[in-house]
Amino acid sequence: MYFHRSLAMLVCLCACTSVFAQVSVSDTLRKPVTPAVAPATPPPSKWYDKISLRGYSQFRYNRLLETNPDLKCEQCDKSIGKGQSFSFRRARLLLSGDIHPRVFLYLQFDYSADAGATNKHFLQVRDAYVDYAFDKHKTLRVRAGQSKVPYGFDNIQSSSIRLPFDRTDALNSALPNERDMGLFFYYAPAKKRALFKRLTDEGLKGSGDYGVAALGIYNGQTANKPELNDYVHTVARFSYPFEIGKQIIEPGIQAYTGKFTLASDQISSGTRKNTDLTYADQRVAASFILFPQPFGVAAEYNIGKGPGFDPATDSIRVRNLHGGYITLSYRTKWKKKSLTPYLRYQVYTGGKKLELDARYYDVKETEIGLEWQPVHNLELTMAYEISDRHTSDAKADSHQRGNLLRLQLQVNY
Repeated sequence: MYFHRSLAMLVCLCACTSVFAQVSVSDTLRKPVTPAVAPATPPPSKWYDKISLRGYSQFRYNRLLETNPDLKCEQCDKSIGKGQSFSFRRARLLLSGDIHPRVFLYLQFDYSADAGATNKHFLQVRDAYVDYAFDKHKTLRVRAGQSKVPYGFDNIQSSSIRLPFDRTDALNSALPNERDMGLFFYYAPAKKRALFKRLTDEGLKGSGDYGVAALGIYNGQTANKPELNDYVHTVARFSYPFEIGKQIIEPGIQAYTGKFTLASDQISSGTRKNTDLTYADQRVAASFILFPQPFGVAAEYNIGKGPGFDPATDSIRVRNLHGGYITLSYRTKWKKKSLTPYLRYQVYTGGKKLELDARYYDVKETEIGLEWQPVHNLELTMAYEISDRHTSDAKADSHQRGNLLRLQLQVNY
């Protein structure tokens, strides 16, 4: 009897175990399997995600060791001379980027612009243009808007890169503010574009990519000035950088032609002038650049004609002009920090079309300087200037000579 009861209990236990096992397996098989989660597709980038923000500021003091407080330079730095002290020479903010594989946007603002003799530090547009590339390598581009006019290495080289404190009278008198509103075509093979980029990325004081060949038309009244006539200026430039061993050389030639109209408020009462205030404005310049590795040379000379005051006839007429510069430099390291001494000599004889009565100049000037860059974001420059400036307009004939020590702190951000 005991045996039979034990056998019955064993059979019941096995049956229950079998049922539980079937239920467990069945439940497991019926349980839904969670599929693997695919990585999320990132949302497409917007055009503004490709815009970079950068800039630089230059803080100056020009009156150390000053020998003549009446020596001034309206074109180069208005904080030279008596009544001046610390100043911002430039304070720039740049937005740029490829908003499309073939479309490049560039905006630059200056927040240190003067809005008059007693109002400073206003925001002003310096550049506002767009580039369209005709091919994926961007060898041929067209630029529309307000931008630098491709005339003179000294003009198109950024002030954040240039060694001397200011651009030269000889080249910059062609295009004060360096910019104008127009349409420009730039061509450069891919290898040359890479070389232009290398010259700036490696701190070799390059000009940036303004093409091997450039051709453009523009208003001719310079940046942020209203157009005053029905003519356009035409400009052409050819510049070809190449390597010889470890040296990089860039020769160039450029020219422009057009008609410039003087603003009526920049002419003294009683001064003789053309009835329509319009004058021929033409120049041609040659350039030679040996980039500092470690010794560098930059030299340019231009000749031409344009409006200029003539004291002999008390009139503004078309006058010949000529002038240029040479800059010698030596790029080295001191305690692993970039150190570049330089020497520049410049001359210019001719008018300045944006100044009172197209003021006539005879300039001879030497600048001996030293640039020290302890870190990428900070540069310190000092320069001793020996200047001789003779100017003539309807109000004054002034001949000023003097020396001064100039200091600049530049912050790159």
